[in-house]
Amino acid sequence: MKKSVIITLVVLGLLLIWGVTGYNGLVTLDEQVQTQWANVETQYQRRGDLIPNLVNTVKGYASHEKQTLEDVISARSKATQITVNPGDLSAEKIAEYQKAQGEVSAALGKLLAISESYPDLKANQNFLELQAQLEGTENRISVARRDFNERAKSYNTQIRRFPKNILAGIFGFDKVSYFEAEAGAEKAPTVEF
Repeated sequence: MKKSVIITLVVLGLLLIWGVTGYNGLVTLDEQVQTQWANVETQYQRRGDLIPNLVNTVKGYASHEKQTLEDVISARSKATQITVNPGDLSAEKIAEYQKAQGEVSAALGKLLAISESYPDLKANQNFLELQAQLEGTENRISVARRDFNERAKSYNTQIRRFPKNILAGIFGFDKVSYFEAEAGAEKAPTVEF
């Protein structure tokens, strides 16, 4: 065989190996992003599962706070209806999801503020346990969102770097959006009754 044929075959072999390992690396990063997204959804689901118990506990003590209780239930219902396909983590989809979850957070804030007016409720063991679980869940949500953003950053960096950007373009790996602070998040919410 001629040297030129051998050199050509070696170069083609190296390009093939690079393409396969590069593609597999991008698939791995994509799966990690989707896994982190599932972790975010799991934490929001955990919070959603706590809400009915919290509402029922408060309902027994603060039955005349009906509107607040209905707002919490309504916000939870809306939030559970919004789902985002992990394969389509666009900025619009994440913003819509985040908006629905923000409404739940606002409604929960009002619900927890009600407890200040009811000393018996504040002393209720079930309420205290649910409140502690909810606080823990909010922390878990924050961690899950941060972890998602870190995975998204790693993924987005890889698909934009040369020469993997060529593979990303060929195989349709698109940029993933981040969770971002909602407009006005820098201001503390006001709770009025």
